[in-house]
Amino acid sequence: MKRFFIIALAFLSASVMQAYAQEQKDSAPEYEFTVVKENPISSIKDQHRSGTCWCFSALSFLESEIMRIKGYDNIDLSEMYVVGKSYHDRAVKFVRLDGHLNFAAGSSFGDVLHVIRDYGIVPQDVMPGLNYGTEKPEHFEMDAALKGYVDAIVKNPNSKLTTAWLNGLDGIIKAYLGEAPAEFEVDGTVYTPESYRDWLGINPDDYVSITSFTHHPFYTSFPVEVCDNWRWDYSYNVPMDEMMEIMYNAIENGYTIAWGSDVSEKGFTRNGLGVVPETEQSAAGDSDQAKWIGKDTEKKAEAATAALPAEMQITQEMRQDGFDRKTTTDDHGMQIYGIAKNQNGTNYFMVKNSWGDAGKYKGIWYVSDAFVRFKTINFVVHKDALPKDIQKKLGIR
Repeated sequence: MKRFFIIALAFLSASVMQAYAQEQKDSAPEYEFTVVKENPISSIKDQHRSGTCWCFSALSFLESEIMRIKGYDNIDLSEMYVVGKSYHDRAVKFVRLDGHLNFAAGSSFGDVLHVIRDYGIVPQDVMPGLNYGTEKPEHFEMDAALKGYVDAIVKNPNSKLTTAWLNGLDGIIKAYLGEAPAEFEVDGTVYTPESYRDWLGINPDDYVSITSFTHHPFYTSFPVEVCDNWRWDYSYNVPMDEMMEIMYNAIENGYTIAWGSDVSEKGFTRNGLGVVPETEQSAAGDSDQAKWIGKDTEKKAEAATAALPAEMQITQEMRQDGFDRKTTTDDHGMQIYGIAKNQNGTNYFMVKNSWGDAGKYKGIWYVSDAFVRFKTINFVVHKDALPKDIQKKLGIR
């Protein structure tokens, strides 16, 4: 009898606690957003099982630039054209450096600009890059094959490189992504990748990368020390408040932003939010989305929406400490295209992701001012989006 009573009491207690938890969940306030400024973007894409956020986000940014400059609204550029050219260039550098270079799926916004400057660009339907039997990108096998190949070349079994090794690498790329076209037709006009780039009005030299760290002097430039910056591209270094001033000025004046950030934070949820009441790392999974923010949608959403708390007050010192101690890492590239406010009047940036229609907002994230201050690695924007006084300090014309 006593044992039965204890079991019954435990069952009742568990039921009460479960009901209380459900009541707390049901009564949790929802984030409500009001759009302040929203600039045009192209359709939501899904990078799926590939580490190509850098390419998806940079091309999404450039598609918005084409909309802004030319007024076109149906632009869809080929990510895999860029990925193939990038792998080619990186292999050359990797071999020249005897393997002392990051050779992996990740890369940088600057890489996309280099590829477009050197090789041009093609539309998505000309080179979809899915030659391996799936409907969405799945690159793990290709990434492993290419890494194994260049590692073998670096060992240089002949003690002298042959003239064939680069053709062999390009053969692997072609097998997975398809052949990069020399010419193609759009609306009855024949283009090369270079002439199509010029017709679209993309000038890679019009874009600048901005960052904010104190281990280099402000108002100078330096290559941000992350492995994916394998081309060693330079970013202009400005104080955090001026970094934010540039971002707000860009959005308010019709520009969008290619944004590199750390999304392995508990406050960056699967439910379309990015906030900084917490900074705990999340679990990894096999898709790009799951890799950074885990698979437990419900728990992630509850962590962020149980209240609308005051967020951490971010300082320049906090940014630097995160970068130096590896709690802020170069995880993911996205596109910032707008500004909204929550019901408390807090500013949020509207972010287009490349994880398909994931989350409450179907592929869009709302990321707080505090999160952007804290977790931005760098971003790329048109140079005319910078306030004139900051342009002058940086010597940008």
